[in-house]
Amino acid sequence: MTVTAQLNTLLEEKVVLVDTSDRQIGVAEKLQAHRDGLLHRAFSIFVLNSQRQLLLQQRAKHKYHSGGLWTNTCCSHPRDREPTLLAAHRRLQEEMGFDCDLQELFSFVYQAKLDNDLTEYEFDHVFVGYSDREPILNPEEAEAWKWIDLQTLQVDIQQHPESYTYWLRDCCDRFVAELR
Repeated sequence: MTVTAQLNTLLEEKVVLVDTSDRQIGVAEKLQAHRDGLLHRAFSIFVLNSQRQLLLQQRAKHKYHSGGLWTNTCCSHPRDREPTLLAAHRRLQEEMGFDCDLQELFSFVYQAKLDNDLTEYEFDHVFVGYSDREPILNPEEAEAWKWIDLQTLQVDIQQHPESYTYWLRDCCDRFVAELR
């Protein structure tokens, strides 16, 4: 997808604007929400295999932000009036080519300055799932994947934070603690 096509898609896509209690207060174009730093609803999916390794994806380099960085299995935004859990299942299938049972572990709010003069300000719902399937990547979303031990990931995030998305760096330790 060309940069122009990607920007046009972003202008068409909407995100759900929320307050800090996750109550919907409106909708906005996805790109506008990221340019203006508007708080919006999001989700992050962490899929573990039977060895309790996490499936990471490397974001496609051409993504509108955080391209080429490693992140959790899947992350995105629900559509207006779309339940967050259903959106999580939809996007896991669209990005990684499979689906599995998901359970919400926790949610958190974070704000971060990103590349391309964008700001991520999200009320992020964190889901966990379990699967041993190998993904079938959507090349518009991800360019690589790998399974990684959680302790190895925590150490690598500490040593090489620039290789990972802000939201993964921000919630990885809490995710590991919630699993215990």
